[in-house]
Amino acid sequence: MIQRELYMSRIRPFIGSDLIKVLTGIRRSGKSVMLDLIKEELLAKGVGENQLFSYNFENMRFTHLCTAAALHQEIIERTSGTEGKVYLFFDEIQEVADWEKCVNSFRVELDCDIYITGSNAKLLSGELATYLAGRYVEFVIYPFSFAEFTDLYQSIFPGASKPQCFTKYLTAGGMPYLSCLRFEEEPSQQYLEGLYHSVVLKDIVKRNNVRDIDLLERIIAYATANVGTTFSATSIVKFFKNEGRIVSTETVLNYLRYCLDAFLFYRVKRQDLQGKSILTTNEKYYIADHGIREAVFGGNMRDINLILENIVFLELLRRGYTVTVGKSGEKEIDFIGGKKDQRLYVQVSYLLASDDTIQREFGVYDSIRDNFPKYVVSMDELDLSRSGIKHKNIRDFLLMEEWY
Repeated sequence: MIQRELYMSRIRPFIGSDLIKVLTGIRRSGKSVMLDLIKEELLAKGVGENQLFSYNFENMRFTHLCTAAALHQEIIERTSGTEGKVYLFFDEIQEVADWEKCVNSFRVELDCDIYITGSNAKLLSGELATYLAGRYVEFVIYPFSFAEFTDLYQSIFPGASKPQCFTKYLTAGGMPYLSCLRFEEEPSQQYLEGLYHSVVLKDIVKRNNVRDIDLLERIIAYATANVGTTFSATSIVKFFKNEGRIVSTETVLNYLRYCLDAFLFYRVKRQDLQGKSILTTNEKYYIADHGIREAVFGGNMRDINLILENIVFLELLRRGYTVTVGKSGEKEIDFIGGKKDQRLYVQVSYLLASDDTIQREFGVYDSIRDNFPKYVVSMDELDLSRSGIKHKNIRDFLLMEEWY
């Protein structure tokens, strides 16, 4: 089991506090494993097993507890008589109707430490804001980074080089369960296809009462084919119109929002670096796991420039950056990462194969006069750094502990 120290280092300071720890992210990204890692730490610190109470609400064993009243009664009865603090772990809590009410009640009634996971961004909106405002801390759990993938892949195939690991990562993606399949191509594809349909049916269709599933899948296919490409809801409407299908902009926006809520996609806004404003048109979308894209739609190696962008974008999110796309005049910088008072610029390219390409990729920084780090990232093995702009092979960039 990969220790996922990146997340544990963020969660650890809150262990034992009365703040509710909320772990969110796409289905099967490793949230349940994070709960197991937290339990391991607690047991290592001397917490007794009788103080830990765990429930996974996708397990049929707990179907009878999927209301706030039933869950409240269960926990109060089971924890009665337990000495010391009790630790409550609720996996996929969104399956429990009105769960916010009973979780808030536990905070008041019990000496407890609460951890919950969910596969929908709406987990932290609406009722939660009323009942638990200021009393929770959220951690988004992403599929494996390249560093995590490499550690696991080399534990199974000890002779694998970093380039071989990255080649596999480009098509397999970072879903943790693939290691149980030894990353074999056909079983992995079958698993990822099943995962994709589970996200669509359970986390999008069922949760939002979507009636036109065919339209939803077409919109997902469009967004998936165009990851990292600037487009708007209007451009999708025009695309469907050319195919003889009339769809409203509002419907497209709603369906895209459902996908964002299920963590299937992440949306990136554009930032005008000259006017210092956020542009509201033509945003970019990136998929939560590029392995799902390859398994369901194919074409990762054909669209490798887009996949490299997708990988770098998720790594920025994973490391806690707020990400925008930079627009400076007619030029566009792939990513601007912000964290506290830090800023980072990243331009992603497949290969710097000609002088024109080199000039284009490095030239996007011509009008940027600040002293924050500026990177051009590509598959090239040679270091082509110039004029204070750092060039990195993408593998090396992803494995760097610090970018400053």
